[in-house]
Amino acid sequence: MATGRTHRPATRSRGIPEATVARLPLYLRALTALSERSVPTVSSEELAAAAGVNSAKLRKDFSYLGSYGTRGVGYDVEYLVYQISRELGLTQDWPVVIVGIGNLGAALANYGGFASRGFRVAALIDADPAMAGKPVAGIPVQHTDDLEKIIEDNGVSIGVIATPAGAAQQVCDRLVAAGVTSILNFAPTVLSVPDGVDVRKVDLSIELQILAFHEQRKAVEEGAAADGSHPAAAPREDSAEQGPDGDVPAVMPA
Repeated sequence: MATGRTHRPATRSRGIPEATVARLPLYLRALTALSERSVPTVSSEELAAAAGVNSAKLRKDFSYLGSYGTRGVGYDVEYLVYQISRELGLTQDWPVVIVGIGNLGAALANYGGFASRGFRVAALIDADPAMAGKPVAGIPVQHTDDLEKIIEDNGVSIGVIATPAGAAQQVCDRLVAAGVTSILNFAPTVLSVPDGVDVRKVDLSIELQILAFHEQRKAVEEGAAADGSHPAAAPREDSAEQGPDGDVPAVMPA
């Protein structure tokens, strides 16, 4: 799961809720697919279905951007791509370093979506001396001894940690001390960071556990349906557990 920290993006100063910011990449992905098919306009219902949200929520989200669409026509796809990209800061080139070039780090380095979404892998860093100089995705791996210099030379503010859990906090501390203010953490541990630093955590095991919960619940419901009994009702998404934006809070790691 992804979890944010103290520092907030510029959109917060303009009153765009965090929940809306989290959905903007979903809209952008759907809009990019439409743009690649040369679709000029899209209705709120069509775009909401493609992004996996309801149309009322989409229209509310877009109202924060000042986009209301045209009745009977919908939204201009190319303009929305530009507008959302601008809000997310993707109209500039963001240099990124990846620390930890094991299987996961190498897979991230080979991911072709970075460049098309406003990010450039500026450096790959690993603690293993045997990795130094070896090309991964066409980029030579550099040793962690040079981390601070690499950050400074490339003007990096975003770091990706793909190290084992035991090394992640030390790497995080060095990244922050070198000037990195945003971190994407793939290590299975919670990082401690000072105010002014954003951390987003991706934990695949937690996502799988959530899916396992839903599979178990479906199995119970199917079994109850087969024998005619009534399983306990699942909580409604519009219950008192909702957040201020009407969203059910995501399950987060402690």
